[in-house]
Amino acid sequence: MSADELQELHESAEHGAHHPSMAPVSLTMAILAVLVAVVSLLSHRAHTEEVVLQNKSSDQWAYYQAKSIRRHTDEIFADFASIMSTSDAKNAAKLKEKYQSEADKYRDQQKEIDSEARKVEEETSHERRRADRFDLGEVFLEIGLVVTSITLLSGRRWFWYAGIVLGIVGLAVAASVLSLA
Repeated sequence: MSADELQELHESAEHGAHHPSMAPVSLTMAILAVLVAVVSLLSHRAHTEEVVLQNKSSDQWAYYQAKSIRRHTDEIFADFASIMSTSDAKNAAKLKEKYQSEADKYRDQQKEIDSEARKVEEETSHERRRADRFDLGEVFLEIGLVVTSITLLSGRRWFWYAGIVLGIVGLAVAASVLSLA
């Protein structure tokens, strides 16, 4: 919530103090402002977690690529050792076996790294959905706050009711994060 919004909220509260019939509207605005702040904080934290997970995913794929390069290099050496002419065939076969076993080891490691990277990508996607829900909830709560404040300017209670409904929708959307599996 920006400084301008806080100032507007303060002015609205002062207006409500001069008109006791508007006290429930001012209280509703204060509650909506707190809910906006809470949902906004949760949204920011979800987005931060999403970025952290995305970086972790990128690191996993870079690690996968490094293992791929090593495997490929060992396979080239193993192939080269198999066609290389030498007077010591036993050592050439031993060298080929060494590089082939290293290549096989890297291939196995790549499978594990691939699995971990995909798991982190799924976590990132889940966190993105959470952040999106918090963002949408924040939007409805802020609109509810603004619509409720119109009640103080216009004196029409239906703006207050509309603001409450929008606030409830915003809270429900933000709380729907709990239903994400």
